[in-house]
Amino acid sequence: MIAIVVACALSLGIALLGTKAFIGLLIRKNFGQFIRQDGPTTHHTKRGTPTMGGVVIIVAAVVGWLVGHLAIGTLPNLSSSLLMFLFIGTGAVGFFDDYIKIRKQRSLGLNPAAKILGQLSVGTVFAALALSFPDARGNTPASTKISIVRDLPIDLAFAGVAIGIILFILWANFLVTAWSNAVNLTDGLDGLATGASMFAFGGYTIIGVWQYYQSCAVQITNINVCYEVRDPLGLAVASAAIVGACFGFLWWNAAPAQIFMGDTGSLALGGAFAGLSILTHTEFLAVILGGLFVVIVMSDVIQIGVFKATRKRVFRMAPLHHHFELLGWQEITIVVRFWIIAGLFAVIGLSLFYGEWATKL
Repeated sequence: MIAIVVACALSLGIALLGTKAFIGLLIRKNFGQFIRQDGPTTHHTKRGTPTMGGVVIIVAAVVGWLVGHLAIGTLPNLSSSLLMFLFIGTGAVGFFDDYIKIRKQRSLGLNPAAKILGQLSVGTVFAALALSFPDARGNTPASTKISIVRDLPIDLAFAGVAIGIILFILWANFLVTAWSNAVNLTDGLDGLATGASMFAFGGYTIIGVWQYYQSCAVQITNINVCYEVRDPLGLAVASAAIVGACFGFLWWNAAPAQIFMGDTGSLALGGAFAGLSILTHTEFLAVILGGLFVVIVMSDVIQIGVFKATRKRVFRMAPLHHHFELLGWQEITIVVRFWIIAGLFAVIGLSLFYGEWATKL
């Protein structure tokens, strides 16, 4: 628990103080956000607000994670190291996307093919390594089995190890790309994605701690309820560091935002969330824990699908938060209410997680 507290507190402090300094640097470099012209007109005043704040979130979280481990005299384990690789790698893709937007003064950065290729490259390396280096119990960081709260009997390696590895890499890349873009779509209002991420990663911090204390590596009694998850404590420390980084960043990102996280932050957070779902063996539980992200993505999918089929719109504008803006809701009202929804999803997800364990006692 000391490692978790240190990681969260240190990353919070670094983000809180570091974001202020980073804002000054971005202003001097004239690195401001370009606002899409077809969005709500109230957003036009945000043009020029410093972006790429995700750099601070990433740096703060990585430092907090490292020092958290050092505080208990250990080095980071393999699972959390892979998670941070995914976190930094997807953030790097977002950084290039943000940089192109700023340099070319347009709302589009990397072309879709290049963006997806970057995510796939990082995701493929992560997935391949996650099935490697078994520990003393034979557990690798990830499993080829599909999981909800723990692994199910459904195994992607049903036709052999090689096929299983290929299918797992495809599955992992789907999750990384889907969650990265989900958080990216959510990052449309001041503080919305940052606050929602705090709830989602907070949920995973609790799950990591619980899996650590109920690990099959140390659990002698109640063997039927223990978790065959490698390095759950390291994952909890990494998740707590991300929570702290988001918390500190939110001070400057809350409405009216003095800085945006940009694709640097949203892709990194989405990638890390996907990584946690894979490494904690809770791939489908993540749909509940990150339920707000799912709702916002589905609003976009519904809008596009219905419009192509009928030439009519379900929402005034997608994603969903912009629909409520055009209905006349104040931005801060939308953000706070969506935070509440994100919190409720996290609570429901944790309740399902605990309920599954309790029913096996």
